[in-house]
Amino acid sequence: MKKIEAIIRPESLEPVKRKLIEGGITGLHVERVVGHGYQGGIVQAGRGGQFYVVDMIPKVKIITVISDFNVEPAINAIIEGARSEGDGRTGDGKIFVTDVEEAVRVRTGERGREVL
Repeated sequence: MKKIEAIIRPESLEPVKRKLIEGGITGLHVERVVGHGYQGGIVQAGRGGQFYVVDMIPKVKIITVISDFNVEPAINAIIEGARSEGDGRTGDGKIFVTDVEEAVRVRTGERGREVL
């Protein structure tokens, strides 16, 4: 089993959800988060020629735990849904894949892949 965490633009949430569901991946959780990547934020022009930096940018984190064979379809679905027009833009997001040792369904006590 693998855990996929994707940090994406908020406006990409619906397209990513749609692509994941089309690919058969229906169990997911969403968190609203803030942060920044290597760019460090966005410089904004304010009043009177003043500039300020927005260094914590709103993002959305999608979390899902899936079987190993669904990893590549899930990654491809997230990329298709989250990439900006053309070749994409800085800030489109990141995808992290980690191993999951165990999963337990609280209601029944089932363990492993049956939980998914």
